[in-house]
Amino acid sequence: MYEIIYKVIKIPRSLKQLIMILIDYMLVIVAIYGSFALRLGDLYWPQDGLFWVTILSPTLIILIFYSAGLYHSITRYTGLKTVLEILKAVTLFSIVGVIASYFGILQGVPISVIIINLMFLFMLIIGSRFFARWLIDFVTQSKNNIIIYGAGQSGSNLSNIFQQSEEYNLVAYIDENIDEIGSYVNTIKVHPPESLSLLINKYNIKEVFLNLPMFSRKEINKLILELSIFPVIVKSLPNISHLVDGKLKIDELLEIDISDLLGRDSILPDKKLMKVNISGKNVLITGAGGSIGSELSVQILAFKPKRLVIFDISEHALYLIEKKLLKLNILDIEIFPIIGSVTSDERVKDVISHFDIQTIYHTAAYKHVPLVEFNQSEGVLNNAIGTLITAKAAISLEVETFVLISTDKAVRPTNTMGASKRLAELILQGLAKEQHSTCFTMVRFGNVLNSSGSVIPLFKKQIRDGGPVTVTDSNIVRYFMTVPEAVELVIQSGALASGGDVFVLDMGDPINITDLAIKMIQLSGLQVMDSDNLNGDIKIEYTGLRPGEKLYEELLVGENVNKTRHPKIMRAEEEMIDWSELEPILKDLKDAAINANHKKIRELLIILIPEFKPQSPIVDFLFKKE
Repeated sequence: MYEIIYKVIKIPRSLKQLIMILIDYMLVIVAIYGSFALRLGDLYWPQDGLFWVTILSPTLIILIFYSAGLYHSITRYTGLKTVLEILKAVTLFSIVGVIASYFGILQGVPISVIIINLMFLFMLIIGSRFFARWLIDFVTQSKNNIIIYGAGQSGSNLSNIFQQSEEYNLVAYIDENIDEIGSYVNTIKVHPPESLSLLINKYNIKEVFLNLPMFSRKEINKLILELSIFPVIVKSLPNISHLVDGKLKIDELLEIDISDLLGRDSILPDKKLMKVNISGKNVLITGAGGSIGSELSVQILAFKPKRLVIFDISEHALYLIEKKLLKLNILDIEIFPIIGSVTSDERVKDVISHFDIQTIYHTAAYKHVPLVEFNQSEGVLNNAIGTLITAKAAISLEVETFVLISTDKAVRPTNTMGASKRLAELILQGLAKEQHSTCFTMVRFGNVLNSSGSVIPLFKKQIRDGGPVTVTDSNIVRYFMTVPEAVELVIQSGALASGGDVFVLDMGDPINITDLAIKMIQLSGLQVMDSDNLNGDIKIEYTGLRPGEKLYEELLVGENVNKTRHPKIMRAEEEMIDWSELEPILKDLKDAAINANHKKIRELLIILIPEFKPQSPIVDFLFKKE
């Protein structure tokens, strides 16, 4: 029974209208016979001419109903307005009957029968409408009423797909196109943006889906900000083709992509640059299980390397990225998952030699600022000495290209993580001036959205848990970039390198973290709880800057920066240290790191990086060797 009703709900509007007309036709006949029976006190069956009157008279009231628009309204939203329209229509039908009876057109039909029929018919019609509404509500009560913003060319397909959804009930479209407004897409009306507030209240909307494939990032960002004032969750519809071919289900829709809040459009990658260091080559990615490393693996696979070697110290992370790559490997490219540490000289050399590596993307690093601050020796060993070991192995085995993934925290660092990454840059800059065939380059950029160290996953979890959302300082700002965009630019930067280059990516404008937290709360359909809104849902708490953390990050050590052929990649000209001066200090630093001499580590880092201004005390009690 449930399935039959559900199927009836989903039939085309025209067929629904026909069913409603047939039901009304039968109800009018029942009302007429019932009125005679009540008036005469006995069962009634019309005789002679009255038989045809009772059979044909429903046609009149159906025409009245149709002209009153009662077959255009949606049964599930029957309300007071519909009741009044039905009362008007039934009253008009009765007036016509009274007039016909008075002039003798309806001979044998007492006026009292017509009056009884008015009340009887009104109750039957209204009862049928509310019963249908109750039945539909009963079937769809577990569904969420939703609105799609953007009807467009894909609107019809989306409507059909949503009809199959067990979770969502599409009640309206919103569109800015004047030609679309007022039209129907598979029985669903298209409304102007001004109607959004009314629709949200009328249908108790909790979720709004964006279907705006032709909108730019800035336009979407503007719209998201406008929607953030409403208590709704904003979600982004995937490519309609993915829904049609079954790759995605409508009940698996994602929350709005936070990258839309960046408010800028990415630039399509230059495929020629993407191929330079990859196509037909043996490629090694260190730290392949991390956020950047895993995306590098995916994008590199698409440009047909001869071999792809994924290298990581974490077995679990390596397993996950290998599993993902095997699903994507439609070209049967050789993929080799290798467990190992960049601090192991022999292991790194064996891997490069065995697989005849031509290009290395070095992403292996400890990046969590407070953790590295608490574990300085391991941070320096992995981030700086690991880079040195891998770079020297690349030189000895004649690797063609070595690309280091750096960070904005390397600029005027205030923490050990940033200092270790700046030292990794200095190592490559120094080695680049020596005589060998390896081209060294480094790419510096800020935070990537949804990476393991990003605030985005943390904020999402805190919002799901009911808060509070924790922000270190109300004035803290950060640069953000999506992982795919960052990786595309890293690959293209490597292709632009001539040796010793420091490339800086255009990160757009920095984003205030408090503003980001507020937007994420609002886009989850919730309100911020503060002194101005004590009835809000999620509170924002300020925890204070963590050890070594800055209010803002920078991308340039100096002011000397030049454009490249790519509009989002700049080449920085920065001071370096000659290898002859750098090498002996690195030996001392390595010894200090191996022996967990944190005081010595800090002293040497300050010598190598004069702009290093540590903000936390030395932690010198961990695992120190006597």
